Amino acid sequence: MPTSIKKAQKNLKRLLNNETLSDFIVRGGFVNPEEKPLSESIPSPLSWNKPAQTKRLELLRKLNKPVEYICGVKYPDEPEMFKGNIENYIGIAQVPLGLVGPLRVIGMRANGDFYVPMATTEGALVASYNRGAKVVSLSGGVRSACLSEGVQRTPAFKFNDLREVGEFTSWLLQNFDNIKKSAEEHTRYGKLEDIRTNIDGNQVTLIFEYITGDASGQNMVTICTYGACKYIEQNSPVKPHSWYIEGNLSGDKKASSISFTSVRGKKVVAESVIKKELVEKILHTTPEKMFDYWKTAIVNGIQSGSIGVNGHFANGLAGIFLACGQDIATISEASVGITRFDFTQENDLYVSVTLPNLIVGTVGGGTGLPTQKECLEIIECYGKGKATKFAEICAASVLCGEVSIIGAIVSGDFARAHKAFGRKRK
Repeated sequence: MPTSIKKAQKNLKRLLNNETLSDFIVRGGFVNPEEKPLSESIPSPLSWNKPAQTKRLELLRKLNKPVEYICGVKYPDEPEMFKGNIENYIGIAQVPLGLVGPLRVIGMRANGDFYVPMATTEGALVASYNRGAKVVSLSGGVRSACLSEGVQRTPAFKFNDLREVGEFTSWLLQNFDNIKKSAEEHTRYGKLEDIRTNIDGNQVTLIFEYITGDASGQNMVTICTYGACKYIEQNSPVKPHSWYIEGNLSGDKKASSISFTSVRGKKVVAESVIKKELVEKILHTTPEKMFDYWKTAIVNGIQSGSIGVNGHFANGLAGIFLACGQDIATISEASVGITRFDFTQENDLYVSVTLPNLIVGTVGGGTGLPTQKECLEIIECYGKGKATKFAEICAASVLCGEVSIIGAIVSGDFARAHKAFGRKRK
């Protein structure tokens, strides 16, 4: 997943937010925080009774987290509030919501101990991620960083022959500034960063790439690109005989090699070094055995034809997306990524995850709905200026899930855990 020098320089400048790299390091971006105990553990983690639920809600209230809609004290009774999120509204789908944490994250924007909300109907999932959070946090936490951003829309233009394609492309290259202006007239926060061309005979597909601020950006890039395409249609010296707002080259809501090798949304990496004694105590195995299993999984993942190789990115991301008002369909691209395992010279376990297609936002979409807003506020990620922080927490959470599931498979706990937590009992 390489990045050009020019783009890397722009990304670094944006992510440092006018600081120098030295100032950023001194401020603590990649320096372990002063040693301090982890935040309070989630009460009665494997109890389903009412008193246990009450204790967990009390923990959040003690931390000044909003839970009125989550626990049902308030209910959204005005259907008009859902305009823009749903049509033919009839009611609310009630999906169980659990907490994972405390998860210690050391990121460029996310720093601290977080209780991460996940909504799911899959028994054993929250327990597994919670176990992963425990073992990585006791080892010092997860370093997480957003490296690159970009959301694409890829309109396609059709011409009579290659000569017209050449004339159109030549005009396009000379008029980028005007096209950029036409696109950005339709947004307050989005910026058109680049247009790349893909020529296939008498057809040209343009890859519009935007920075979308704190919005996930799918609607934004569609509306902006349509405005730009109308400008192109009206001003190009050679007119396409037809064009489409999306030519299916963007990777939108599908796993694709082109997104995997570049970026769609936010590219985030996270890493942790887990102490050997904690691997043995909590995961019931060793770093060497987990590394050996990872090698097996990589080989078989390649043979399966998967884009990227990971254990179950989709599980944790779907739970967080549903809880926090994200577009669930983008799991198809967001769950594409790579997990790496290794062990250090001290025989501790090294693990990293890379997510090049993390489509997330903290404004717009479903983020302002009552329960979704509360979930984002639990991790202090609601509103403007929080999308990068949210992405770093998502990546750290995914890493916890990878550690736990692979530990369970290697130790033989995998089937036992699903039997204990994934089945209904009378």
